[in-house]
Amino acid sequence: MTETIPAGLPHRAHGTALPAPEEIDVTTLRGRRAVHRWERTSAGDVLERLTWSRPDQVVLTAAPGACADERFAAVTARAGDATANRFAHALLDAGLEPGDRVLLVCENSVEAYLAKIGIAKAGMVAAPVNPGLAPDVVGALVDRVEPRFAVVDAELWPRVQGVFDDRGLAVGATITIGGGPVAGSPSFTELVAGRPDTEPDVAVHGDDVYELLFTSGTTALPKAVMISHQYAQTAGLNFALSLSRGLRHETDLVLATFLPVVYHVGDVIFPNAALLAGGSVVLGRRPVPADVAAAVTRHRVTALWAGSPQFVGLLADTLDGAPEQDWSSLTTLVYGWGALSPGLLGRLERRCAPGMVTLGIFGQTEAIACHRFWPSRWPRTHAGTAPAVNYVGVPSGLLASDVVDELGAPVRGEPGEAVYRSPVMTAGYYRDPDATREAFRGGWFHSGDSALVDGDGLRVMVDRYKDIVKSGGENVSSMRVEAVLHTHPAVARAAVIGLPHEHWGEAVTAVVVPVPGATPDPDEVVAHCRERLAGFETPKAVLVVDTLPETVGGKVLKYRLRAQHGDLFRA
Repeated sequence: MTETIPAGLPHRAHGTALPAPEEIDVTTLRGRRAVHRWERTSAGDVLERLTWSRPDQVVLTAAPGACADERFAAVTARAGDATANRFAHALLDAGLEPGDRVLLVCENSVEAYLAKIGIAKAGMVAAPVNPGLAPDVVGALVDRVEPRFAVVDAELWPRVQGVFDDRGLAVGATITIGGGPVAGSPSFTELVAGRPDTEPDVAVHGDDVYELLFTSGTTALPKAVMISHQYAQTAGLNFALSLSRGLRHETDLVLATFLPVVYHVGDVIFPNAALLAGGSVVLGRRPVPADVAAAVTRHRVTALWAGSPQFVGLLADTLDGAPEQDWSSLTTLVYGWGALSPGLLGRLERRCAPGMVTLGIFGQTEAIACHRFWPSRWPRTHAGTAPAVNYVGVPSGLLASDVVDELGAPVRGEPGEAVYRSPVMTAGYYRDPDATREAFRGGWFHSGDSALVDGDGLRVMVDRYKDIVKSGGENVSSMRVEAVLHTHPAVARAAVIGLPHEHWGEAVTAVVVPVPGATPDPDEVVAHCRERLAGFETPKAVLVVDTLPETVGGKVLKYRLRAQHGDLFRA
């Protein structure tokens, strides 16, 4: 349907009338606050902007299982923006005000992603929690953010029902994946039905907080990272540059992600980036290799967020067994949390577009402008060091990054702590002034990551400070040892920890999960490591287990392994 817009007046669906000229400040040159609709920076505008260029282009596609209602299986910019507006009005009609927190207990779905955009439009704050967290941790996070509304996936409700019941917290809407609406709540589709599709009349500023993202909490209670609208917009534009490599036009970008984005900072650098480029997003429910392979083929995906080298390896294995899958459209593959082996990279390149670019990134929720390492940019370094050494390249153009010692002095050629300055930076940890003060000491954000700068200025990710094993007076990178363990044919997953030892102080200990059908021999695994590592780096013991305790995002909870096996060497 076409609507006539009277000359000089804005479309009713895109905001209210302009203020009178005397209300517009044209004299102040410093300390301005951009609050007007036409100049604002808001994460909620990502789809509305596209309604002016390609309103009827499908921009959000749900892979199987990533939507509850088939009406959200393929969403245009116009329809997605209208749904986000309706959800924003539903929140306002429920009595919420700008700044109120909206809890999301959701895995990936188009509905959950549109809900986050609607929350931003209403000037409210999304607070998505990792559904894999223990109930007591979820309870503590709910107490921290004090939400006034909650959206829950039906299949996740049993995990958090006790938390909600204990606090008298009601479910405002259910995304009906895996079940019907939680008793007393409407489905997401029912909630938005009949609401106005007009832009809510809410002032939003770039420095307002858009969402609270929780850190992994691998050693302590997760902290609530304050992410602003400006952070989201700038991070998305920054990554749009990297994701559109090899394309004739940036609007040809088709980004796929099956890794968590609803409760992970990946939301601002992957789907957000694709939409800001004028491209589209294929959203998967969970990272299942066969599902990812099929989606790349079916939707002619050009850029893929593939996650860890281990998951990239599973994708390569899947492709090796599925010659019918066509990945010739893929021009960019992004990975993180470790180095890709040259052999694995070669296997992928044979199946992807000519000149396909792999990009390793290194950042964190608090600062996601990221370092970038392209194996094709530094082929000799990559061939000579990967996967044992995790080169992460150089900071992006939006990231000032240094490596410093405990006194804050820069160090080169030896490990220190990575520190950052960037416009893509957290505003702090919500309701945690002590942690915020500690993180920003000396005028830099302290990452907690150990890194070094080599003679060419390239950064190497050494480890998280807490995961470095201090054995016999030497610092051992658990990540380096894990990379070598992952090259053993019988090892599917590996985690390296330090355990108390009378002689070594801490003994390097490997905890490994076998490849299905394999039985790793601990002595043979140690010998495999000894051939590739220094003596002090080689594990003193190898423990074979069925599973590793980890977050839903795939980070191993090493504190649990240390507690479980703490007496191993005391005997």
